Amino acid sequence: MNEEKKINIEDGNLEETAEKETEQQTTSDTCEKSEAGENEENNETEEKDNTPEEKDPLDAANEQIEKLKDQLLRTIAEFDNYKKRTMKEKAELILNGSEKTVTAILPVLDDFERAMADQTDDPQAIKEGMELIFKKFVKTLEGLGVKKIDTDDKDFDVDFHEAIAMVPGMGDDKKGKVIDCVQTGYMLNDKVIRHAKVAVGQ
Repeated sequence: MNEEKKINIEDGNLEETAEKETEQQTTSDTCEKSEAGENEENNETEEKDNTPEEKDPLDAANEQIEKLKDQLLRTIAEFDNYKKRTMKEKAELILNGSEKTVTAILPVLDDFERAMADQTDDPQAIKEGMELIFKKFVKTLEGLGVKKIDTDDKDFDVDFHEAIAMVPGMGDDKKGKVIDCVQTGYMLNDKVIRHAKVAVGQ
C-alpha cells in the first residue's frame, strides 16, 4: 500500500516535473519567437529606411515647371535690361556721333580764324595761307576716312558719277569718258556719300 502511494506520488512528481519542463519549453519557444519577430520587424524597418522614397511624378513635374519659369523670368529681365542699354547707347551715338569729326576739324577752324585776323595785304601770302589751310583740311578728312572720287580721264560709272551734261563731237576715244568734273564726289570708308557731277563725252 505504501509502495503504491509512493509510486503515485512519484508519478505525480514526474507529471508535475514534466508539466513544468513543458511550460518552460513553451515559454522559451515563445520568447524565441517574440525575439525573432522583433528582429524581423527591425530588419523591415531598416530596409524601409534605406529604401529611397520615390517622388510623386506630379510633384516632380511641378518642381521642373517652377524651375523653368524662374529661368524664363530671369532671361526676360536680362533681355529687357540689354534692350534698354542698347537703346541708350544708340541714342548717345546719334547725339554725339559727330564728336570725332568736329574735334578733328577744329584745328582747321583755328587756322581760318588766324588767317582772318591777319591784316596783310599781300595777295601771294594770302593765297599761300589758303592753300596750306586747304591741304590741312583735306588731310584731316582723309584721316576721317573721306577721300575724293577720281574723275580724271575715267570711264563714266553710275556707281561713282552723275552725268549732268553730254558733250558731243569729242571723238571716239572720249566717248563714254568723263570730260569735266563740275562738282567733286566723295567717299567715306569705300561708301559713296556724294556722287561726282560730271560731263560725259558723247
